[in-house]
Amino acid sequence: SQASVAVMATVSQLLDANETEFNHNNLVNVTTSLTKTMEEFSLTGNISQPNIAIQSAPLKLTSSTILFSAQRDRALGYYQSTKLEIQENVPGLIGDLNTEVQILFNIINNNNGRVGFVLYQNDKLFQSRIYQSRSSFSKQIVSGNIDGGRTSSVEIAFSPKYNTSELQLHDHACVFWDYTVNDWSTAGCAKGRDQFLRCRCNHTTNFAVLMAFQIKYKYAKPLQYISYIGVGFSIAGLVITILFQIHTRKTRKSSVTWMLVSLCFSMLTFNLIFISGIENQNARNHSSDTTSYYQQYLPYDTTSNTLLASDVVDPPADSWCTVVAALLHYFLLATFMWTALNSAQLYLLLLRAMKPLPGHFRVTMSVIGWGIPAVVVAITLGATYREGKALNYRQEEFCWLAALDQNQNFSAQKPMLWSFLLPVALILLFNITVFIKITVSVIWKKNKNLTRNKKDSFMKKMIGTISIAVVLGITWTIGYLMLISHEETSLVFSYLFCILNATQGLQICILYTFRSSIFKKKVSKVFAVFWVPEVPLYLHSKTYYFSKSQPAEHSQEAFRSTQMFSENISLSTFRNWS
Repeated sequence: SQASVAVMATVSQLLDANETEFNHNNLVNVTTSLTKTMEEFSLTGNISQPNIAIQSAPLKLTSSTILFSAQRDRALGYYQSTKLEIQENVPGLIGDLNTEVQILFNIINNNNGRVGFVLYQNDKLFQSRIYQSRSSFSKQIVSGNIDGGRTSSVEIAFSPKYNTSELQLHDHACVFWDYTVNDWSTAGCAKGRDQFLRCRCNHTTNFAVLMAFQIKYKYAKPLQYISYIGVGFSIAGLVITILFQIHTRKTRKSSVTWMLVSLCFSMLTFNLIFISGIENQNARNHSSDTTSYYQQYLPYDTTSNTLLASDVVDPPADSWCTVVAALLHYFLLATFMWTALNSAQLYLLLLRAMKPLPGHFRVTMSVIGWGIPAVVVAITLGATYREGKALNYRQEEFCWLAALDQNQNFSAQKPMLWSFLLPVALILLFNITVFIKITVSVIWKKNKNLTRNKKDSFMKKMIGTISIAVVLGITWTIGYLMLISHEETSLVFSYLFCILNATQGLQICILYTFRSSIFKKKVSKVFAVFWVPEVPLYLHSKTYYFSKSQPAEHSQEAFRSTQMFSENISLSTFRNWS
């Protein structure tokens, strides 16, 4: 009748509503009444709607089994009436994998009654307090009702369709909806497994197969040789720079040794942890476990049929990966913090001409440089990490901060944004501001008192500019350009980012150690044993002329200022700018 169709259409529309609308406790009685009404209604006719379908058939005295089967229309995405079928006296469940749901009644004491079935497209009317849904996979519910007869047993087979490239079936449970507790129960049911997920129960009601999936994480591939080479050179450069800065600190009498050493130490520690621990150990187990859940045959068993807690099973806990992620988080934040402190020191020495720096400057900078990153990491762990919920803090693909939601979309609620990207963006903004100010006001400022070879002067200024850009981490801004949606452009920035930042330690070593006159003298002493007779070479000489329009004292002061800058900032490349 039209009234029956209207009722079914209304229920189908309800099943389209947001799942959160069904979570209120005051709706439990409503959904219970509605599902019981559907059971009674299933005995009256055949009606199919996008989210719900009912089928009924009379029981004959000769009926020993009744099989209800359903196939989904792939184009429409729901069950059409032509895909729903009731068969009598079949020997058992059919073996067609295209049949997603089938339920078989073994009938006894038949007295010409009726049998009815209800098929729900999802479980929104059956809100469980125990079984939590975390994925978007919809679970079909099938209800069988018999009037005028009894059953000895009920057999159900499910062939669920899901995205096998993203999900891997881990476990299943055969359950029915227990109206006494308003939740799923496994009482009276056993589960089995072959090419189907099978259930056998001793009663008729609303049946379902609860499934638990493992997400097929796309684990990061092991570092390639080029990555090892780049990071290896960076580590070697940082070690040389640290040893050189400490060994020659008295010779240079520099006030910035501690700042540069702290920056190099945090960067060195980050690189060592990165190259040795970034890969999640679960990746190896994942690649070796290729057995399908369906390949593991299981006869009907009641002891293993236990109620599941969730439809998603977290990967095996890897505490070491969480520790690595926290250490990487801390030392990379510390690296950026020390670049900001280097910016502050450059600002005080060059733009504010604060000489000498306050006596407590080193202690204050140390507390800020090592303390603030520790506070950020501690707050992040406290806000996100829970026992058994490490993926709220870190990723599973590799040991780094979580950034994506369950739909693989960038999430503002994940710690990657608010505990790393935003703080680093603020630091880089400060560093860029200081960098521009220094390059414009100091390095590239024209000096009318000194004239020299323009090409040589340009190269000196370029090297000085690059030196400051490297120590302030300006190249890390390329990482934000990688977020550009255009695939080819993003790929170019990705390569630039990897090359420049993987070798940042080597760049610091070249610019701040190898180019130092003290380092060259030390090296020349070491290799003095390999003496080679001098061969006279007659080269062109350079002559510098001071402008006559300015007093000689002013010119000498310009030299002294530049020389002081070179010693204090450890940038030998800045000497004799013009």
